[in-house]
Amino acid sequence: MPLDHYVTLGRSGLRVSPMCLGAMTFGEDLGWGSSVEESQRIMDRFVELGGNFIDTANFYTKSHSEKIIGDHIGRNKSRRDRLVLATKFSGNLYPGDPNGGGSGRKAIVSACDNSLRRLQTDYIDLYWLHNWDVHTPIEETMAALQDLVAAGKVRYIGISDTPAWKVAQANMLAMFRGWSAFIGLQIEYSLIERSVEQELVPMALEFGLGITPWSPLKGGLLSGKYTRHNRDSVKPDRSSFVEGHFSEKTYSIIDALEAISKEHETTPTRVALAWLAGKPGVSSIIIGARRIEQLEDNLAAASLTLPPEAIEKLETLTKPAFTFPQSMQPWFPGIHNGGTWVNGLFSEPAPFGIGRGEQPY
Repeated sequence: MPLDHYVTLGRSGLRVSPMCLGAMTFGEDLGWGSSVEESQRIMDRFVELGGNFIDTANFYTKSHSEKIIGDHIGRNKSRRDRLVLATKFSGNLYPGDPNGGGSGRKAIVSACDNSLRRLQTDYIDLYWLHNWDVHTPIEETMAALQDLVAAGKVRYIGISDTPAWKVAQANMLAMFRGWSAFIGLQIEYSLIERSVEQELVPMALEFGLGITPWSPLKGGLLSGKYTRHNRDSVKPDRSSFVEGHFSEKTYSIIDALEAISKEHETTPTRVALAWLAGKPGVSSIIIGARRIEQLEDNLAAASLTLPPEAIEKLETLTKPAFTFPQSMQPWFPGIHNGGTWVNGLFSEPAPFGIGRGEQPY
């Protein structure tokens, strides 16, 4: 799917590009990332190729990321209005201030006003709860977000890094009270991180939440940069994000990506992103790039269609092992409707059922 073939985010009318430009690397304030000038070039190239979805957060690079976007895009209203700008709250920029972060009303309203100021805009298209705040009742959070929507400061809301049961509780609460509900779910999702398929992905499909995966290359592990042959000589720039993930399983996935990319004259990065783009519920993949070359490589995945045999190889190699209760799910069709066809699938009878000619007690 080319970058300018837009999709609606979840069960909403918000049109976004199938790739989202992640701005976590905008600014060099943490010792890594892109300079202001390179960040501007990356944004320009992304938009030039048809991208319209940019994602940041209030405390990325100590809030510099938002300011870089605001200086380059926000102050130009005609340009800003053509883009979908997303940012997040929850992160605390002020250590020692108990209300500087989290999801309480005081924190949300303050974070929103400061993000609007840095982004130099009077509205946020998509406002994400960055991660679950266990100290704040979800009804307080949802009421505060509804007030921001009603005030015109926020157009849509989404949620990131939160258990499935809490997301479901929040959206059911919003639906019953007539408030704005979450339309997007931002989660870590990649060939290395598929545990989200146990609870979070099915929940998103049920509620119509558009999934926007972050770290689709697992911090660069799936980019082709790291192989068995250079494991001792090439070290990750952000080791804290990927340390502990260099394993035989990881290298087997990297081997498969290399083989598939060579066979189809593409790159491991594009293969990994194309696989993820085809997963149920995925609307727009968040890609991070510190250089134009990385951006170009990532975006080319939007037009790559993997053949069934390549998908099957990657699926088999990375299939997650689910725990209870999903681990019992293969038994359920036989218990529910054994010996019959339902929705095109036949189920063998469970051994507990009554055979022909037998009578129940």
